[in-house]
Amino acid sequence: MTDTGSSFHVPTTNGQDDPVLDREKHQSFQADQAFVEDYPDGGLRAWLVIAGAAASTFSTFGYINAWGSFQSYYQKTLLVDSDASTIAWIGSIQYALILLPGLLTGRMFDLGYFQLPNFIASVVLVVATFLIAECTKYWHFLLCQGIAVGLACGIIFGPTMGVVGHWFKHRRGIALGVTACGSSLGGTVFPIIASKLIPLIGFPWTVRTIGFILVVACGFSNLAMKRRLPPKNVEGGLLNLASFKNPCYSIYTASSLAAFLGLYTLLTYIDVSATFYGVSPTISFYLLSIANFSSGFGRIVTGVVSGRTGVVNFIVPMTFIAGVLTYAWPFAHSFGTMVVIAILYGFSSGAYISSFMLPLFEMGEIGDIGRRTGMVLSIAALGAVAGPPISGAINTATGGYNAVGYYAGSTIMLAVILMLITRHLALRKKFVGKY
Repeated sequence: MTDTGSSFHVPTTNGQDDPVLDREKHQSFQADQAFVEDYPDGGLRAWLVIAGAAASTFSTFGYINAWGSFQSYYQKTLLVDSDASTIAWIGSIQYALILLPGLLTGRMFDLGYFQLPNFIASVVLVVATFLIAECTKYWHFLLCQGIAVGLACGIIFGPTMGVVGHWFKHRRGIALGVTACGSSLGGTVFPIIASKLIPLIGFPWTVRTIGFILVVACGFSNLAMKRRLPPKNVEGGLLNLASFKNPCYSIYTASSLAAFLGLYTLLTYIDVSATFYGVSPTISFYLLSIANFSSGFGRIVTGVVSGRTGVVNFIVPMTFIAGVLTYAWPFAHSFGTMVVIAILYGFSSGAYISSFMLPLFEMGEIGDIGRRTGMVLSIAALGAVAGPPISGAINTATGGYNAVGYYAGSTIMLAVILMLITRHLALRKKFVGKY
C-alpha cells in the first residue's frame, strides 16, 4: 500500500487495482482526519474530561499552592530550629517538581502513555501525603512532602493540560480556565483545613484527612480523564531543540523562567509576613486562602476574555499588576491592606499561571504539544525551585520583607518585558493585533 496524496493505491492479489478497496481506504482515511481535526469543543464527554482535569489540578497545583500555610506552621512549631530559607526549600522543590517532569511526561503523552503513569503517580501522591503525618525531622518533610509529593504532582499535572487540548480547540481558553479553577479551589480549601483542624485533632490526623480527600479527587480524575487523539511519534526524541530556533518560543520560554522566579514569593510568605507585622496567627492564615480563592476568578475571566483579546494581550497587563502588588506587599502592615493585596494578587497571578501555556499551542503542531510544553515547564521549574529560597535568604539577610518584594517584583516585571517582545516578534507590530 502506498500513499499517493489524495487517494490510496492498493494492489489486489492478481496485481490489478481494486477501485472498491481504494475508495474504502480513502473514506477511512478521511474519517480519521475528521476525527483528529474536528474537536468536540463541548458535550457531556468533553466536559466530564474537564471535570476530571479540574479534580486533577485540585489534587496537584491546589495542594501545592497551600504550601504557605505549611511554611508558617513549620516555622512556628515543628521546624523551629530551621530558618525560613531552609524550610522554603521544601515548598520550592514542590513548585519545581510539578513543572520539571513535563519534559518526560509530555513526550510520553505524545506517544500515547497517559492512564498508567497518571494512576501510579496518584497512588504515590496519596501514600506520600499519609507519610507526612509520620514525619518529625526536616529531612523527613523534604523527602515526603518536597520530593515525593512534588514529583507525583508533576507526573499528573503536565499531561492533564494535554488532555484538555485533545477535546477543546476554539473554546480551549474557557476549558483551561475551568480546569485551573481546581487548583484555586484546592489552594483555598487546604489551608483552611490545615489551620482549623490542627488545633482540634493535631497535625498527623489533619494531614491524613487531606490524604483521604486526595483519594476521592484522584480517583475521580483517573476515571474521568481520557485521551482522544491518536498517539503521534514526532521526530526528535525527548527534546525538540529545533523549537528554540523560533525566537518567539525561545523568548517566551525565558519569560516563564523569569515569572516563576518571583510569582510564588508572595504566596509563600504572605502568612508569615503578616504575623511579622503583628497580625494575629488566628486570622493570618486566611490570607493564603483568600489569594487562592481570588485566583479562581482570574482563571475563569482569563479563559473567557483571552479568546477575544488574545492570550498574551490579556496576561501581560495581569502579570504587570502582579509585579506591582509584589512591590507593594511588604508595605501593607495591617490585615485589611493585606486582604486587598491578597485579592488583587490572587486574581492577577491566577490569570498568568492558568494561561501561560496557551500560546504554546500555536507555536507548532498539536502532535508535538506535549514535548513543546514539557520543555517550557522544565525550564520554568528552575525559577520555581530557586525563587522562594532566594526570597527566604534575602529575608534572613535583611531581617524584613522590603528587599524580598523588590527582588520578586523585578523578576515578574522582567517576564512582562519578555512577553511583550514575544508579542512584537509574532505580530511584527508594537501595539496592534490579537495575540
